[in-house]
Amino acid sequence: MEAKAVNKYIGTSPRKMRLVIDLIRGKAVEEALGILHFTPKHAARTAEQVLRSAISNVQNKEEGGRVDTATLYVKEAFVNGGATMKRVLPAPMGRAFRVRKRSNHVTIVVAQREQPKTAAPKAKPAEAAQKPVPKTKPAEQAAAPAGSGAAEEKKKSGAGKPKKSKATKAVTES
Repeated sequence: MEAKAVNKYIGTSPRKMRLVIDLIRGKAVEEALGILHFTPKHAARTAEQVLRSAISNVQNKEEGGRVDTATLYVKEAFVNGGATMKRVLPAPMGRAFRVRKRSNHVTIVVAQREQPKTAAPKAKPAEAAQKPVPKTKPAEQAAAPAGSGAAEEKKKSGAGKPKKSKATKAVTES
């Protein structure tokens, strides 16, 4: 069961209203009402009225009469731009600036959750459970096949290092 409420030609800019509407999208109705009631923005008052209207539309739609508000949530909430009134503001030296007074249309859709959410732990896939293979240096892999001790013997014997010439030995010893 879902119902929507639309308020058109609200006298605030769509950008300011979107800041408020983004706070309640996807939230439970009771939580959304609390957020809007204590938000210190002027647009929050209008959004709260639209949300209350959507809740009452759900209750009127239901044949049994009352719907538990604990099961309701804000399914959709969006703001569209409305008509823009163009006004003139006098400016210095005989000029005039144009002022655009924007308006917006707010739509809030409230729906009833089928089942309350239960947090069930998800099982990890088998690939993620495997331990990663330890990394080895590329030179060791190329020099000796895995499992042989040839790489360790090569390190100990000093093979693979450039040999020092007699001239460099004499310089380093003195």
